[in-house]
Amino acid sequence: MRELFGKLPGVSVSELPAFLESLQGERSFGLRRNPLKYTGEEFEREMPFSLRKVPWAQEGYFYDGEEQPGKSPYHASGAFYIQEPSAMIAAELLGAEPGECIMDLCAAPGGKSTQIAGKMQGKGLLVCNEYVPARAEILAQNMERTGVSNCVILKESAERCAECFPLFFDRVLVDAPCSGEGMFRKEEQALLHWSPENVAMCADRQREILDQAAKMVKPGGVLVYSTCTFSEAEDEAVIRDFLERHVEFYPDGEVLSEALLRAGICSGGVSGTVRMWPHKIPGEGHFAAKLRRRGEKERGEKKSGRAKGQSPGKKNTELGQWNDFRNFCEQYLERGYLQKLEESGRLAWRRERLYLVSELLPETGNLRSGRGGLVVGEGMKGRVEPSHTWAMTLKKEDVQQWKEAEDPAVYLRGETLENTGFRGWLLILFQGRPMGWGKAGGNLIKNHYPRGLRIYGEYE
Repeated sequence: MRELFGKLPGVSVSELPAFLESLQGERSFGLRRNPLKYTGEEFEREMPFSLRKVPWAQEGYFYDGEEQPGKSPYHASGAFYIQEPSAMIAAELLGAEPGECIMDLCAAPGGKSTQIAGKMQGKGLLVCNEYVPARAEILAQNMERTGVSNCVILKESAERCAECFPLFFDRVLVDAPCSGEGMFRKEEQALLHWSPENVAMCADRQREILDQAAKMVKPGGVLVYSTCTFSEAEDEAVIRDFLERHVEFYPDGEVLSEALLRAGICSGGVSGTVRMWPHKIPGEGHFAAKLRRRGEKERGEKKSGRAKGQSPGKKNTELGQWNDFRNFCEQYLERGYLQKLEESGRLAWRRERLYLVSELLPETGNLRSGRGGLVVGEGMKGRVEPSHTWAMTLKKEDVQQWKEAEDPAVYLRGETLENTGFRGWLLILFQGRPMGWGKAGGNLIKNHYPRGLRIYGEYE
């Protein structure tokens, strides 16, 4: 083991005792501010937790392990995402910007996708793919909770995604399935499942995924590859092999700043790569590589194909649905909101549901979809019922009626609230941020927090 360890990038044989000791020590806990909900100043002022900045992630914070932020109403309202600190490095290297088209190819459970979405600020197109349906559902829930409005969720193979999006994305992230050596301290199951055969199998699969990811990166675009394992066979060896076979890509220069070096992050064994070791940084460990495709980045408007079901007004039933939705907006949304919504994408009725879909999204054919856009609402007989997904993207200034939850736990358990003069639909808030819808009638406000999300235990 000493000989093998000494050959790994960024460490020496003399560090082996410290490395082994770190695996037995206490793990670090992290969360990431959601910039769609809070500015940095607001977040640090309002959060009731002991927070310390993560030096390699703009929105990242450490918190004390005895605290349980996941049980707070701040978590339910999407104020933050709980994430292992070293895992935040990949999306930082990706460098997402508003207005771009970005693919997160192995997206579940959504840590890196929500991080990317925060940097995009609701502008552009984010496609999040997860092949396993159950994991795709968890991904969708996390995107919903954090109020992401510009994402599409797919449940496809990397190959089928590549066929649909050739040379399409400004940036592609591949947080590849791996042997999980960086999770040994955090998850005992990771150690039980490890074997040399599994490492070799993971490396083969990683090469296949990267080959397909490369097909989707436009000229001048960025490809980031990351794992939570220490194995050179799954890290530098995969990147070396990829660069040998894909001469159209090259390492994107020096990715380590002085601040990252001071934080304990080291260069990997290939240009454009970084390694994070648990005895050098407060985290479990990570590897990431940033590559760029040769060629000039395209400028100007991106072309898109119109998705199916995008011709409003052809059927009487559809005309009625549009009128119902406009009536809802006039009655419950602030003036000008509907125009703002229409300018942010195209609205489309599909199977009685109203979706907001980015104009940047091309025709996806028969790709399996977990979320074809932002679900705005559902058409009923003569009315529209707004979706919880839509609620989480709104601000109180977008609606005519809103109410601060006096006790957020009451709302999150699905209980009715006292009505103090409201009529019809209103947004229920916690600290000025949405938790979901309520509908007022008589002396009560009916709770529309989704049954599947309700937690009947105690909130802190």
